[in-house]
Amino acid sequence: MSVEVDVLLQEAKESIEAAQNFRSELQQRLNGLNQARKQVRGSSGQAREALQRHFAELQAAATRLLSERLSTLLTEVDAIEAESVRPLDDCQSLVEYGVSQADELLREGEAALRCGLGEKEDKLGSFTKKAMHIQLESLPEVPALVDVPCVSAQFDDSLLVLLREHVCRHGSVASHPPVLIEELQERPGSILVRWCKVDEDFAAADYRLQYRRSGSGGSQYEDAYVGHDTEFLTLGLDPNTDYVFRVCARGEGRTEWSPWSVAQTGYTTMEPHAWRAGTEGYIVSSRRNIALRNDSAPSSCPVLYSNAPTYFCGLTLTFKISATGQPDRRDSLGVCVDGEKGQHSLQRDQAVCISTNGAVYVNGKEMTNQLPSISLGSVVTFDMEVVGVVPLTNNNNHISGLKLRVTIGSGSREVVFDWMLETAVDSLFFGCSFAHAGWKVLVF
Repeated sequence: MSVEVDVLLQEAKESIEAAQNFRSELQQRLNGLNQARKQVRGSSGQAREALQRHFAELQAAATRLLSERLSTLLTEVDAIEAESVRPLDDCQSLVEYGVSQADELLREGEAALRCGLGEKEDKLGSFTKKAMHIQLESLPEVPALVDVPCVSAQFDDSLLVLLREHVCRHGSVASHPPVLIEELQERPGSILVRWCKVDEDFAAADYRLQYRRSGSGGSQYEDAYVGHDTEFLTLGLDPNTDYVFRVCARGEGRTEWSPWSVAQTGYTTMEPHAWRAGTEGYIVSSRRNIALRNDSAPSSCPVLYSNAPTYFCGLTLTFKISATGQPDRRDSLGVCVDGEKGQHSLQRDQAVCISTNGAVYVNGKEMTNQLPSISLGSVVTFDMEVVGVVPLTNNNNHISGLKLRVTIGSGSREVVFDWMLETAVDSLFFGCSFAHAGWKVLVF
């Protein structure tokens, strides 16, 4: 009987645990639904505000433009009226002056006719002279109506048609932005952001990536990248810190950017690649990602190592040359198992590297394959993947070694080879060595 009870108790505990897990999963889904609903309602509210603000600005601008145009046309009417009426006013003054002269002459003539015989001759003589002086047969010319401006206003009805057509097509509403962030991959002190276009009808010419630090102390968004690519490595990020990313696109032949994608939060747990400070012959920048060779003693070619073994297989290690000096066959850029001091080149055992002349060295031996020479602006990449663990014999001791598939790229060319390590390691150091001053290299 007790065995049956124990079984029932165990089944009950398992059922309770399963119910708790089930409830927890359902609660997470409820939280996801709440976040989705919040995104839909929040973005809809923002879209309404944007539409209302935009069309209010358009209405105000259109009203202002129409008012300005109306004022301009009214000013033109006033100018035409003033210019056309001025000669009419002058002619009217002349005619009115002639009318007043004629009235006065009529009064004198009538008075001359009514006067007595003794003074009639004098009055009539004076009247006749005055009439001859006024030139009663000469009348001022009054312009015909066809010669006088007749002011009118004309309107092009096609403006309303064009306006209606443009307004009907102005603006759009979409349920999703045309681009979205599809992947955030952590890198040493950086995050690789990949995005894609989800609107097949949207012809994207450029993309714009922005990011900001998350949290209450977050900063404003700042541009990280603008260009044609659909991925970008965002450098200079602090480990274990959330960063918010968003991306938008610009259509071909357009100046405005599309709506922003849904923001995505990412972070990196990996410390950034950094050069080891305090190495004689080298100056390291404040972020320790740039090294400058400043001592050109010809008898020395010291190696500058990374501060820690921060390169992991499966990632890409990149060196970028931002300044050059005199090349030397001992120069090298590469990775190694250890960061021992006293070495004078990476062209040694347990290291792979490329020289500034393009020669590739594996465990100190030069390969027959060669890459282009390194010059100003050159970018050298190292990619490694674990092929497998292989047995090795060292001083009659049977040990396990690591086989890595190494790809070194420089310019448009690359070499691929297998590198055997005597010990299995999780990460590797990187380093550089230059015999002459002037070389400056950025690592990321």
